[in-house]
Amino acid sequence: MSRRTILGGAIGVAGGALGAASAPPAGATGTGSSMGRSGVGSRWAASWATAQTAPTPVDIDATTGFTDTTIRNTFRLSAGGAVVRLRFANPFGATSVVIGPVTANAEPVLFGGEKDVVLAAGATVVSDPVYVAVPDGGDLTVSMYLPGPTGPISFHRNVHSTGYVGNRPTNSVFLLNGIDVEAAGRSVIAVLGDSITEGVGTPDNANLRWPDQYAARFRRRPAIANLGISGNRVLLNDARFGPSGQSRFDRDVLSLPNLQTLVVFLGINDIQQPPSQTHPGRLLQGYEQLVRRAHDHDLEMIGATIGPFKGWIRYTGELDQVRDDVNAVLRRGRLFDQLLDVDAALRDPADPARLRAAFDSGDGLHPNQAGAQAIALAL
Repeated sequence: MSRRTILGGAIGVAGGALGAASAPPAGATGTGSSMGRSGVGSRWAASWATAQTAPTPVDIDATTGFTDTTIRNTFRLSAGGAVVRLRFANPFGATSVVIGPVTANAEPVLFGGEKDVVLAAGATVVSDPVYVAVPDGGDLTVSMYLPGPTGPISFHRNVHSTGYVGNRPTNSVFLLNGIDVEAAGRSVIAVLGDSITEGVGTPDNANLRWPDQYAARFRRRPAIANLGISGNRVLLNDARFGPSGQSRFDRDVLSLPNLQTLVVFLGINDIQQPPSQTHPGRLLQGYEQLVRRAHDHDLEMIGATIGPFKGWIRYTGELDQVRDDVNAVLRRGRLFDQLLDVDAALRDPADPARLRAAFDSGDGLHPNQAGAQAIALAL
């Protein structure tokens, strides 16, 4: 295959793991991607995942921690199976945390045969296999008891679906950062993204984020790890918006079992969020470093152009020129193995700096569910 491709159809549908396991929807075209090979041989595939951040003072639950508390969340799995396992991590914690008992769809989750486990500060723990059947695109409800006191814990602020701390609703997920299914030849894809990937602009509890809509295109779904963090950048860390894409690459990406393809969908926040990066070359250099790191681990790398944002509160013509300059270089096809042209999929033909009206969630930056579908159809 050519490793320098602008995508207009489903990735890898003509060859590689995805092509062997599923077929594209009618009318979709393939690029012949090999989908990478880094995870071949692993039993597990990351069917749901989230990227964690450290709590800030306004994140009361995660900052205070929990004592004698049950937390319950329901997760939409991209790929299903007859057996799952759970991954918990506390990279930003300062003390050990006891987790358990835990259930998954009411089935007990064990850790080395025990009902609870100690999660050391900075560590990850993985459950025993849980024999609970979940279909492709099905839901898994995880209930986790924390005897505490936990102290401040790692979390994802907003997964755009409602869970419960006791009887109180929350959109956050605490400690749990991955759900795996048996790989069984499935393609495994991760998306290193920002709020557009996380789901801002799409309805809560609807599972209409663009990675969800991409997975739904296939009769046999790929396993997709959504690593979007609102406000996230390629280059700069932020207390609220998390470690940059470069900083979190090892922890969030390389920890995923059986990963074959990485989509990098970051950059708009480097440009529009103070302090703005106004040097296109710096942003492109950041992408290049991610590509080098990924290729060291034999991952297929897909980049994304930066979408329109005219109408957003921090839009200026000068910042938009930076975006155009970055996109122009990406379209030359010399950086990523393949390119997802988000800009082309979303822009208004009459005003290319602006989202098409039918795709605008209302703020000029975040696409709505129709815009998310347009991204999913472009990959």
